[in-house]
Amino acid sequence: MFPGRPSQTMLRTATLRAAHQILDKPPILHDPVAVGLVPKSSEQAVLATLNEHLDPAALRLHFALRSRFAEDRLAEAISRNVRQYVIVGAGLDTFPWRQPDYARNLKIFAVDHIATLAWTQVLFWEQGLPKPANLTFVPADLEECQLGKYLSEFGFDLDTPSFCSVLGVTQYINRQAVDALLEFAASLKAGSEIVFSFVPSDDDLQGHNVQIAADAAERCAAMGEPWKTRLRSRDLVERLTRHGFSEVFHLTPELAQQRYFSGREDGLSALGRPQMMCAIV
Repeated sequence: MFPGRPSQTMLRTATLRAAHQILDKPPILHDPVAVGLVPKSSEQAVLATLNEHLDPAALRLHFALRSRFAEDRLAEAISRNVRQYVIVGAGLDTFPWRQPDYARNLKIFAVDHIATLAWTQVLFWEQGLPKPANLTFVPADLEECQLGKYLSEFGFDLDTPSFCSVLGVTQYINRQAVDALLEFAASLKAGSEIVFSFVPSDDDLQGHNVQIAADAAERCAAMGEPWKTRLRSRDLVERLTRHGFSEVFHLTPELAQQRYFSGREDGLSALGRPQMMCAIV
């Protein structure tokens, strides 16, 4: 991220989430707050750049899918007495401003770099979206590997079952920081859960997805946000098991297609990259 300006990948994600709301019916994720949140995410701006959004396997679907999957898992976790929701790398995640009834009793912690949090708080306020009463912003540098300490300073209870989402983060931090995130989640009370996205290594990709991943990495590097970590799904499952998680689930592209795209008439399909995984303590 270049000093003095917001993350460009964060802005791009916000734009593509809005494009999904405008172009894909029915949406995989219902997120009306995303439309118009940043300048390029207005309906007029999206339609003016329609040629950029015509690919039936467009990346916007992944951003919608990963949030939908995380929020589906969160809804299930509530039945396990989960009472805290940690959004790691919160960026412009709109969940706190469109939270459903089941989330009203949650304490929500939005974790991000201090410069990003300062910028996003102003943006949400300017859009007429004041901070919800159950939301706390937590500034943190994930590569310092002290997430538990940061959270505790802002009222997080380590003895309460919690849910962590880590979306679009692991590729931008080093492997030590990824391990620290998993260790933190594993240290939480029984019933807690982590859901995260990751970019598979080339060994886990097939065909044209290898080149597409390489092109994406090059674009992110040009934005000043290079990828640092790519992960093999088999290694991740083994690592999560070693950390003591009782249940591990990999949402493969095939399972994502079956669960979220089956029966659609518009040709939309799940991407082979990035991918999702979740684990329950």
